[in-house]
Amino acid sequence: MDENPNPRGVHIDRVKHLEMIQAIVTRMAGNSFLVKGWTVTVVAALVAVAAKETEIRFALVALIPAVSFWGLDAYYLRYERLFRRLYDGVRSAPEEMLVKDPYSLSTAPYVKECPSWIRTLWSAHVLVLHAAMIGALIATIVLMMLARGASWPNLVQRG
Repeated sequence: MDENPNPRGVHIDRVKHLEMIQAIVTRMAGNSFLVKGWTVTVVAALVAVAAKETEIRFALVALIPAVSFWGLDAYYLRYERLFRRLYDGVRSAPEEMLVKDPYSLSTAPYVKECPSWIRTLWSAHVLVLHAAMIGALIATIVLMMLARGASWPNLVQRG
């Protein structure tokens, strides 16, 4: 009774298809969470080394992973949103549509419905943590430069 044979002889199991998509969504959300954890860990470690060694270069280097993890977090969030749209599409699609391309994981039909990667970078969900990290890094760099005796006009002239 739970089999869905169709004219092409393809068995469509919508629940299994939805489970596959949900596993991808879960993995994307988990990756996004891990990226946030790594951001805090790496940036805090490099700032601690910068403070201990009184070397601004460690704080400057911390900007690289902070910006990289920001981009990576936006990437995972965007794909999580795309796969959620795919999930809704598969959930509500008539069986005839699923028979054409059974178990498809293509998010291409939903690309225009989701914000681009650039727009996702600036979404509140992503921006809150990463902007705070980058802002704290910039403040640390400026404070370390001022502690070394550099003045604002000298900072501008050297840059």
